Amino acid sequence: MSLSVSKRMAAIKPSPTSAVLALATELRAAGRDIISLGAGEPDFDTPQHIKNAAKKAIEDGATKYTPIDGTADLKDAIQTKFRDENELNYGSSQIIVSSGAKQCLFNLCLGLLSPGDEAVIPAPFWVSYPDMVRLAEAEPVIIKAGIKDDFKITPEQLVMALSDRTRLLILNSPSNPTGACYSKIELQALGAVLSDHPNIVIVADEIYEHIHWGEEPFCSFAAACPELYDRTVTINGVSKAYAMTGWRIGYAAGPHELITEMKTIQSQSTSNPCSISQVAAIAALSGNQSAVTDMTAAYKSRHDYVVAALNSIEGFECRSGEGTFYAFPRVSDALQARNLGSDTELVELLINEADVACVPGTAFGAPGYMRLSFACSMEMLEDAINRIKRVVLA
Repeated sequence: MSLSVSKRMAAIKPSPTSAVLALATELRAAGRDIISLGAGEPDFDTPQHIKNAAKKAIEDGATKYTPIDGTADLKDAIQTKFRDENELNYGSSQIIVSSGAKQCLFNLCLGLLSPGDEAVIPAPFWVSYPDMVRLAEAEPVIIKAGIKDDFKITPEQLVMALSDRTRLLILNSPSNPTGACYSKIELQALGAVLSDHPNIVIVADEIYEHIHWGEEPFCSFAAACPELYDRTVTINGVSKAYAMTGWRIGYAAGPHELITEMKTIQSQSTSNPCSISQVAAIAALSGNQSAVTDMTAAYKSRHDYVVAALNSIEGFECRSGEGTFYAFPRVSDALQARNLGSDTELVELLINEADVACVPGTAFGAPGYMRLSFACSMEMLEDAINRIKRVVLA
């Protein structure tokens, strides 16, 4: 018997990064020595003071339901973070805590978009953005920016992409998958365009804010463009900076009306995020930040090695990033040299012959590229690069 599913499922597909991770796990279980450079996950352990806070929360009985949109104490910590680090002031009703930044984004798309609406997404993009838009029955509009553009869109490109159906612009800085980060001046230039379009909401996905080493300080979009504060939703969380991916805590701050709608959606899906994880998140945001500094320094060292190593491979071109733990080399010349038809074929070749798992650029809206995560040890990275060289240059 064949069961039918909803029509909306025809427009979306499973996460390509999750598929790569699942394949790597399957091959390892079969005895293969797979090095996975596909995961967007820190290899560091959660700092001890955060784990201690969670243990104490369990002992203290913080194991019950909390308010749907997060505890008052965690919201206070988030308010302090935004005020002290980003010069942004939000009231408690302007903040929602969810089971990861991903849920915040999903709630936003469902709460804002309607059938026929358009959401502008710069490419390369995080793989889930377009499908979240499609699940809200809206249409993603893609603006492409390649390595020669530093992977950043221009105001002129933005103007051309907007229409009277545009309701949302998604900006991710620092970027997954490229590591590129918009400067304050670049954000202001985009903001000047958006000032003439009062119906557009801007979502600033800043989950990699603290994994940043660019020459210019990180600048939040809402801080760069205060005139757009009333229609900007800032997304962040503890997963990446504090090595807390499994704890599932993200948060969003923005207009009261939108946050209220996001809360309503959450009330009918997951309800509150994990009570214990919320206590841990307070410790992360309010406690000693030295572990974040140390982890970011390690990522920077790995970044410098990986970018140089990739650029030494004939047919690869890799731009230095300003943050995150990803490298995103252009591999189109390598494809031609090996008579490969796509970046997907190259990724398949690498996992089959080099036992190295990466993610094809096509998954990020950028054919001819591939993403490598350097959230693993330097020893593992060196081994992976040597394996890639052996196969690509054979």
